[in-house]
Amino acid sequence: MEAFDMEKGETQYDLDKIYDYNEMPDKVSGRCDNCGNALFKSSVKDFVFLRECRQCGMKKRI
Repeated sequence: MEAFDMEKGETQYDLDKIYDYNEMPDKVSGRCDNCGNALFKSSVKDFVFLRECRQCGMKKRI
């Protein structure tokens, strides 16, 4: 799911993958797990709410 970067001591996420909120909830509520940004682009299609970070592009299916 996520990879730990030993040199930087931080977790790196695959930004091409869409994560499921039920399997991986936010570490800090309302913030991106990857960069900590609080601004998101939201879209709904076929009753699926998708949230994308405006800074790094990490996506979560809510």
